[in-house]
Amino acid sequence: MAARPIWKGQLRLSLVSIPVEMYSATKTGARISFRQIHGPSGKPVSYQKTVPGIGPIDAGDIMKGFEYEKDQFLLIDPDSVEEIKLETKKTLELVQFVDACEISPLYFNKPYYLVPADDLAEDAYRVVRDALRETKMVGLGQVTMRGKEYLAAVKPCGDGLLLETLHYADEIRDAEPLFKDIEDETSDGDLLEVAKSLITRKTAAFKAEAFKDNYTLALKDLIDRKTRSKSTKRVRTDDSSSDSGGSGDNVIDLMAALKQSLAKAEGAKSGSKPAKSQAKKAPARKAPAKKKSA
Repeated sequence: MAARPIWKGQLRLSLVSIPVEMYSATKTGARISFRQIHGPSGKPVSYQKTVPGIGPIDAGDIMKGFEYEKDQFLLIDPDSVEEIKLETKKTLELVQFVDACEISPLYFNKPYYLVPADDLAEDAYRVVRDALRETKMVGLGQVTMRGKEYLAAVKPCGDGLLLETLHYADEIRDAEPLFKDIEDETSDGDLLEVAKSLITRKTAAFKAEAFKDNYTLALKDLIDRKTRSKSTKRVRTDDSSSDSGGSGDNVIDLMAALKQSLAKAEGAKSGSKPAKSQAKKAPARKAPAKKKSA
């Protein structure tokens, strides 16, 4: 089955807007998951909301509780929380650029592929990709998905662009309390040389395919053996009881837009207003509809 984008919108670099689609760069299908089944009846185990001393409850009676002190909760109506959710913005604007090595690995959260939404977007897309590649910079911005705003870093990846969501600063735990008891003493010279020799001997290019998920492989082997065994109990269950947006207009004159963006940035830096462009803008054209993959 063809991959479906989880977000559609505009990647914006100043006045240049590029229609893009975002796809998850990771997949969960490679891992094995289980469902809980009641052995004697062969029926799936359900998860019913219950309250001690009361029993099953109506989902409509559930409120959100914020623990402001130990065992003390503020009760907040779920509708009040829904009201403050951010509107789904369809623009990811690159507002800052940093050196690729400047962001600590601690901040990286989840990777996504950014691809041009149509053929007309490819020229501008390649310009941004190549500019980031040659300057060795990463673009920073914020993107809204499913009512939540994420900090995001955009950088070249092969022939395309990779977007990685980042943790905000207040989501990172301070390591100092955990490391404070480690003595800051110089390592033994002889032991250090042996350790360095071992590192040198085992140094090689990174190849992710060289590492296997041994636990998942063992699970697959177990399931395969159980499937072929006639003594394995089998049951049949019945589960019957159980962002989009248009790609927008493309920038027709990419060079003019880039030059105008540069003039605007230089004018802001010098404190003077950039000169208005004399060139008339060509009327915006709508991007042709994408063909559905077979």
